[in-house]
Amino acid sequence: MAKGKTEARPTEGIADFNWEALELQGYTQVERSELSDRYEKTLTSINEKEVIEGTVMMITKKEVIINLGYKSEGVVPSNEFRYNADLKVGDTVDVYVECQEDKTGQLVVSHRTARMHKAWLRVNDVLRTGEIITGFVKCRTKGGLIVDVFGIEAFLPGSQIDVKPIRDYDVYVGKNMEFKVVKINEEFRNVVVSHKALIEAELEEQKKQIISGLEKGQVLEGIVKNVTSYGVFIDLGGVDGLIHITDLSWGRVTHPEEMLELDQKLNVVILDFDDDKKRIALGLKQLQPHPWDSLDANLNVGDKVSGKVVVMADYGAFIEIAPGVEGLIHVSEMSWSQHLRSAQDFMKVGDTVEALILTLDREERKMSLGIKQLMPDPWTAIEAKYSVGSNHTAKVRNFTNFGVFVELEEGVDGLIHISDLSWQKKIKHPSEFCKVGDEMAVVVLEIDRESRRISLGHKQLEENPWDVFETMFAEGTVHQGTIIDMKDKSGIVALPYGVEGICPAKHLKKEDGSQAGLEETLDFKVIEFNKEAKKIVVSHTRLFEEGTDKPTASKPAAKKPTKVSATDSAVKAVNQTSEKSTLGDIDALAELKEKMEKGE
Repeated sequence: MAKGKTEARPTEGIADFNWEALELQGYTQVERSELSDRYEKTLTSINEKEVIEGTVMMITKKEVIINLGYKSEGVVPSNEFRYNADLKVGDTVDVYVECQEDKTGQLVVSHRTARMHKAWLRVNDVLRTGEIITGFVKCRTKGGLIVDVFGIEAFLPGSQIDVKPIRDYDVYVGKNMEFKVVKINEEFRNVVVSHKALIEAELEEQKKQIISGLEKGQVLEGIVKNVTSYGVFIDLGGVDGLIHITDLSWGRVTHPEEMLELDQKLNVVILDFDDDKKRIALGLKQLQPHPWDSLDANLNVGDKVSGKVVVMADYGAFIEIAPGVEGLIHVSEMSWSQHLRSAQDFMKVGDTVEALILTLDREERKMSLGIKQLMPDPWTAIEAKYSVGSNHTAKVRNFTNFGVFVELEEGVDGLIHISDLSWQKKIKHPSEFCKVGDEMAVVVLEIDRESRRISLGHKQLEENPWDVFETMFAEGTVHQGTIIDMKDKSGIVALPYGVEGICPAKHLKKEDGSQAGLEETLDFKVIEFNKEAKKIVVSHTRLFEEGTDKPTASKPAAKKPTKVSATDSAVKAVNQTSEKSTLGDIDALAELKEKMEKGE
């Protein structure tokens, strides 16, 4: 240890030191007590968890020192005053006492919490009173904007920004706006504000003034507010009106957006309005003269016009020959054909067509057109092309119970009666003979140009086989046949060449007394032949009742021996070679007939 210096030692017995007897700086204990009381009276009483006012003493980059009249000053971070760029020394501010002393004995306060606390009380008052407040738009968020109101972040929904739809929220960011508090959630401390509510009341009053001054036929300037598929909403200065799609143009409009766009300014005319519902019907096309009024005065029935197909229907097509001037082409005027067809078979929307004016009514603003008139009428010279007796090929179009309708060419149809389909086959319905779309050979039987009717035949293309059958199946001739069906106790017998005969029940009795049944093959005798009715009646019983020997395939009856014997050999030959053949082989039948006639 250095010489002349004493070592500092801690005071011993400090716990027993008599502080009461100590006099400091010339003050006695009594004087010190009085001074302490006087000092305590100069300090403000501060309670924790309350908001108090203080004065700004010093501002640094990081802190703001605030005099609260307490033993220590309040220190608040500078960033809590970012909202107030004009803060200066001497300003009075609110702080919230969080703690009277921290570990270092420093008073702990917050300006932000004080603002939040006071702001929450303030917004509740504003909600109750309906007071208009000013807030700062901080940023955009999903569905709206975030607004600073008294230090609280409130939500401004997009639908509450303005009375008209807002497409760009960003233009409001960084601006001060006026609001009304419309909703508070106490549990989650959420606040919803509205700017739209401020102007609705004013607009309501404006609407009343505007509507009170409205008159039908009045022309106003408006702005396109919204475009829908059925029309356009126009802002008339606080009052909305609707231009229906049919009132946009004299011509056809597929969608309003073809003509107008958002925020477009235009003049409209008032068509009607409802004082109670405050609905205003507007028109745009009414500001233009009707196209029919300016239609060419020289246009007459019989003139040819060109236009665009704008609307299609099953019954016809609407052709726009000028904007707002349309004519109807009925489906019956599209083709000379009389078949039931749809207009879509001939044209479609967007097609450009030429047509002839059939009717024109300027007063009613109606016009009918036709396109088939631009083509030659096939019935004009029908006899020259389809003379009676000429052969043609036709296409089956449809059936009726009494015949088949066929098409010889576009616009020329004919009827084949059911009786003219086949010589020998009994047809109950034409669908048994052919089907729609088939090509058929036909012969013209009769023409009625005035009624536009042609009678056709199909069987007439072949020789009538019943001319041959008249000799082949003469009464008394005997043929082998098979019972293929039973009707009303009579048997239907399949004879040679596909001919069918009828055998009454009493003529089905066999020689042994039994009755002939289905699928039995026996000999039958012709007892009746009717060429006109195409009917052959046969009998098996007659073969043994008359005592006739068991006949050959075509043994003649005794009543007509000469006539029968003349054809017997020819018939027998045919039967032996063509027992199951059909009537399609007309050549063979014709040859047979010729031989038989020579034999006679």
